[in-house]
Amino acid sequence: MHLTEEFEWRGREVRWCRTGSGPDVVFCHGTPWSSQLWGPYAEALSAQFTVHLWDMPGYGQSSKFPDHRVSLDVQGELLADLVSHWELPSPHVVAHDYGGAVALRALLLHGCSFASLALVDVVALAPWGSDFFRLVRDNAEAFSALPKAVHEGALRAYIAGASHMGLTPSQMQDLVSPWLDTDGQAAFYRQIAQADQTYTDEIQGLYPRLDLPVLVVWGKNDTWIPVDRAHLLTELIPGAQLELIDGAGHLVQLDQPVQLATTLHGWLTSEATRT
Repeated sequence: MHLTEEFEWRGREVRWCRTGSGPDVVFCHGTPWSSQLWGPYAEALSAQFTVHLWDMPGYGQSSKFPDHRVSLDVQGELLADLVSHWELPSPHVVAHDYGGAVALRALLLHGCSFASLALVDVVALAPWGSDFFRLVRDNAEAFSALPKAVHEGALRAYIAGASHMGLTPSQMQDLVSPWLDTDGQAAFYRQIAQADQTYTDEIQGLYPRLDLPVLVVWGKNDTWIPVDRAHLLTELIPGAQLELIDGAGHLVQLDQPVQLATTLHGWLTSEATRT
């Protein structure tokens, strides 16, 4: 989906779109992805729901200005303001990867109200970040200066590890292309450099206070954020439901699209009926 709308926020250009009719659903993407990963799911749900897609600053079609922070604290504040801008009193939220921490911070720290929350292979519990992720975080300036061919090779290898089933050439190209030019390369390493576990440590102790329907969805074969995180997160959140998906890595949207779509449709339909 093309993000046709723009929200100006603290000098950032946040691209977004809304389509469909029915109860409101907001999708939150992670890193190094964009709303493109949720596009097919939003389109499929638009017959029954009003779906909202947006790209975090530093990602996708939103601005990537080098002097603007893109860390989780900033993104959480932005999501709260964006939901207010959309005038959504209590949307259903579906979040993946970093988007989980962003949604949880908006909910727990910034006054957002959600009707329900689906957390798909999310960043939410310490420790997080792969060995490569931590290496880049500690040496971001050096990585930003890598020759383009070396950068592309490292990027492709890194992203390949997010899939259990293996990415098609087209899928791989879609995922790496935003980060290949000069601005994209700098933006890719900048968002890793600003990844700080402090931003999940601040909210992890608050999960037992969550008082809304929560579904935790996880690829059983996720090597980026292992499935034991799913079990622990489910235990910490009162009443949370857990759905594990066989044959799926971190990119469960691409590894097992039918099962994920069925799971999310069933969850959102039941929660919309309940509310």
